[in-house]
Amino acid sequence: MTSALDAIYQLGQLLLMFLAGAELRIRAGGRERRTGTIVAAAGLLAPFAAGAGIATLVPGVFSGPAGSTVTTALVVGLAMAVAAIPVISRIMMDLKIMDTAFGRIVLLVAVVEDVILYVVLAVVLGLARSGAGHPSGLWGVVGTTAVAPTAAYFTAVSLLFFAGSLTRGARLFRRVAGHRANIVARQSPVAFRLIFLCVMVLLCLGLGINAVFGALMAGVCAARGDQGVDGDGAAAEGGPAAWEAIRQFSMAFFIPVFFVLVGVRLDLVRAFDPLFFLWFLTLACGIKTFSVWAAARLAGEDPLFSSSLAFALNARGTIGIVLAGVTRQAELINDRFFVVLVLVSLVTCQIAGFRLSKAADRLRTATVTGPRRQLRGTRAGR
Repeated sequence: MTSALDAIYQLGQLLLMFLAGAELRIRAGGRERRTGTIVAAAGLLAPFAAGAGIATLVPGVFSGPAGSTVTTALVVGLAMAVAAIPVISRIMMDLKIMDTAFGRIVLLVAVVEDVILYVVLAVVLGLARSGAGHPSGLWGVVGTTAVAPTAAYFTAVSLLFFAGSLTRGARLFRRVAGHRANIVARQSPVAFRLIFLCVMVLLCLGLGINAVFGALMAGVCAARGDQGVDGDGAAAEGGPAAWEAIRQFSMAFFIPVFFVLVGVRLDLVRAFDPLFFLWFLTLACGIKTFSVWAAARLAGEDPLFSSSLAFALNARGTIGIVLAGVTRQAELINDRFFVVLVLVSLVTCQIAGFRLSKAADRLRTATVTGPRRQLRGTRAGR
């Protein structure tokens, strides 16, 4: 029974990351890209540095049995800086602000931040597994657990895997999907995309990278290939219907069960520390909010626009829960910090949704007018 639940947990996690990867699309351009780049740099570096610094000072508060000073610092830095693209996208779609200047900047920042953070997490998990004496995949053949070469390997392999997937993955997916010998793609587009997911997961396992990153990049490559976004040929056939079918059966069973199992693993009686939760929530949200708000103001955005960006990018959501799950599974964090990460992920999504719903009407009318982005009906009308 336990093995079956673990299998469903893993499958739900992979499908969640597969769908999350499909949302990793940058649509901003011009001033939106400039603002997004400034905000992404500040919103990533300041929280990550703060989290890593705190964990270095008090590693025992966060660290699990397999955690070292370095891995604990990196994990806490990730927890402070992460943003959840699936949750943010869903909130903005429901509020009808996805295709606005605000929505495009939020997605740009979230994509830039998350890609960088995923690379860091891939390196951390690889180091943790090797440091525990269980190197996996290609690096396991080498048979060494020395820190320097292990760190160099996982950093290089993770960067190459992400870079290759982002630059060549969509083209490769579309060529394979459109090949005349590919009977599966013609008969069942859903099955072909799931097979592609499995191949990317197996590739990651062979390289020694955590499987969730194979699922993430599979979603990126397949979604970009379906849309023909790299300018090399037409979009793959059957894409929209296949994605809708995958989303429906994933959300109908596997992903909800994944979240249920995450909840089952929360030991709120023995592992929940209210004081720990409150100070980490306050610190994480405070640093992220201020850094994003200050960067947006520096880029010339209005106070309302800047504060809305800060609240939106504070939502940890599903990605925060996945971060908590994979690091706890690797024994890099303790149960107390696992509970805090899951609760912070849930609470920040509620805060972001509430704040954006209040500002949605004004955010829909945000326009670029001269050196500073204005909001019609407010400063633009004065």
